[in-house]
Amino acid sequence: MASPQLDEKTVTGLVADAAAAPSMHNAQPWRFRYLTGERLLTLRADSQRAMPRSDPDNRALHIGCGAALFNLRVTAAHANLLPETRLLPEPQDPLLLAAVHLAEESRGRPDEDLARLHPAIRERHTSRHPFAEKDVPEDVRTTLQGAAEREGAVLLFAGPWHAETVLDLIRDAESRDTLDPEASEDLVRWTRLGPEADTAVDGVPEYAFGPRKRGGKAPVRDFAGRRRVADRGTTTFEHAPHLALLSTPGDGPADWLRAGQALERVLLEATLADLATSLTSHALEDRALRMLARDPASGVGQVQMVLRLGYGPRGPATPRRPVQDILEIV
Repeated sequence: MASPQLDEKTVTGLVADAAAAPSMHNAQPWRFRYLTGERLLTLRADSQRAMPRSDPDNRALHIGCGAALFNLRVTAAHANLLPETRLLPEPQDPLLLAAVHLAEESRGRPDEDLARLHPAIRERHTSRHPFAEKDVPEDVRTTLQGAAEREGAVLLFAGPWHAETVLDLIRDAESRDTLDPEASEDLVRWTRLGPEADTAVDGVPEYAFGPRKRGGKAPVRDFAGRRRVADRGTTTFEHAPHLALLSTPGDGPADWLRAGQALERVLLEATLADLATSLTSHALEDRALRMLARDPASGVGQVQMVLRLGYGPRGPATPRRPVQDILEIV
């Protein structure tokens, strides 16, 4: 007997939650296609939203799409569906990143641990504000590390020496950008200033820039650069930021997709633990600097993202593209 079809409202809701995921400069580089008869939802990379200067290998693009895929899995479980997921299902079509068969509850029990994360999808925002000089409890760190491990990744909390090395690499990346006039092309393309910020459906609007850093060591990318932003203000950020590095054993498209899923699982768990989070890939955008970001003790694994965690404002929600622009139902 054929499985009953999912209604359009359910499919639209799944994709809307998937698209709440973080992506580099909030470019939202994904497209979805739902095949009604097969109950199959596919995820494709949107190459028009790639960043040739900052992300020439499309590594960050895959990570963002992986985060969207994880949100899709969470929302499917919340809707009592079983998301049976295949990564890179057609090798001859590299833009087809995942295929998710939305099986009925009768095929098994939905993943309750996934469904538990659903409320955090809309609460998670990137925060570019100062965090309190307060430790993250060990049990919370353990929970976040377990979340990464469940998705095939490793989350390492950087010790003081390692954290200072990562901060040095980020400062090095900032200096290189200053010397290269073309380095900021992607950032300028995806920032939204003035009236454009009020109507934007993608990118980073000026109201999400956060204050300009007057002091402190927190790695917060300044999306304004030398451009003026009204009523922004300046403040001091934390002097001892809590940094965590997310790594995978390999470094190909499938690894990047797993890294994105692990990243979002960590971010949602952090949100439920009342942590604010922000991401920095600045030092990872240069291949030479990225290799130096590894754990100095083990020296293994491929660093895919640097997370900053702490207690403070979660930051505002950033705009999202309308679902009808990213979803095709066949």
